[in-house]
Amino acid sequence: MSAPTLNVRNIEAILFDMNGTLRRREPHEPTQTRATRRILELLGKNDIPDSYWDELTSRRKKYSQWAQDHLIQLAEDEIWTRWILPEYPPEQIGPIAAELTLAWSERKGHTVPIRGAEPMLVELKKRGYRLGVISNTMSSLDIPRDLEAFGWNELFEVVILSSIFKHRKPSPEPFLEAVRLLNVDAGRCAYLGNRISKDIVGCKRAGIGLGIILEPADGPRADERDQVVSPEAVIHSLSELLEIFPMRKAT
Repeated sequence: MSAPTLNVRNIEAILFDMNGTLRRREPHEPTQTRATRRILELLGKNDIPDSYWDELTSRRKKYSQWAQDHLIQLAEDEIWTRWILPEYPPEQIGPIAAELTLAWSERKGHTVPIRGAEPMLVELKKRGYRLGVISNTMSSLDIPRDLEAFGWNELFEVVILSSIFKHRKPSPEPFLEAVRLLNVDAGRCAYLGNRISKDIVGCKRAGIGLGIILEPADGPRADERDQVVSPEAVIHSLSELLEIFPMRKAT
């Protein structure tokens, strides 16, 4: 762990990013094949040319860049009818947009918990910390489904997803919403993510008391090395959080 001596005495709640922090997506051929078939089924197609898949990918990337530039997240039906499949009738695509988004994500593989995530979360809960999730995601179904599948629903008091809340990190709004729902001062919260540009910048804008980065053992991503905002701590495994946050004293 790379960190100065941290004052965690007043921390009541610990909030987490999901993608790359508590879970990762890895290639899984059965999931990917099933997802492609599901998209074809939803669109009423037997096949789609590779060139059209490439076009859809390009459209999705353009939307993602626009959303990040504006720090907002459109509803799934708007994304698909306006950005990805504007040539289809909106009344056909709108009702199936959430399923399309989920299947599109699964074309990259399935999701699995990051090593050590569950024992760390369970132990922090036992130590008296309130836990929550704040995550950028295009899908309204993906993360809730994983929280159910991983058996983590009871661990988190709040789950703030950009797909539902409509604001994206590093906007401070998702952090402030979590703080509001927890009814706790932002300065008494910590946040763990894996991107300084989104997670640390956002939590600092919201006044979160402690920002922590989960960083690969070989150092930060190339696009993260010149960030002007610094976390209070850098860890390389989730178990290191248990070295930072001791048992909370009863108040």
